[in-house]
Amino acid sequence: MDDQESQYNTKMTSMKAAMADREVILEGFDPISAKGFTQIPNAILEDVNLNDGDKITYALLLGYGWDTNSCFPGQETLAQRQGKKVRSIRDHLKNLEKKGWITIKQRGFNKTNQYTLHARVMNSKSVVNKGEK
Repeated sequence: MDDQESQYNTKMTSMKAAMADREVILEGFDPISAKGFTQIPNAILEDVNLNDGDKITYALLLGYGWDTNSCFPGQETLAQRQGKKVRSIRDHLKNLEKKGWITIKQRGFNKTNQYTLHARVMNSKSVVNKGEK
């Protein structure tokens, strides 16, 4: 075993020890599995101006854009993935745009919209930029 492998094993052992004290245990969960995972920015999670559906919609958009660097799923697809009606998805998208978290660009008749997700809130009246008071 080389030095680098030894360091890796030591880190993994330390991580396992730290995980043993957690209140939530993810048994059999492999975040690197075929479906992967999406990290949601805390600023989205903590924005009291967004409802749960808005936050899940943002997370789904982020999941689409993360791998491909583009984001234009259809509203029907988003509705199916959330188990909701398309009307609800439109409301979530409008609210995310109104609050400055996304920009929606229509790409033409019978084409899906393009969504730009912003790292910072574009509408300063919506939320204070996190980390700033």
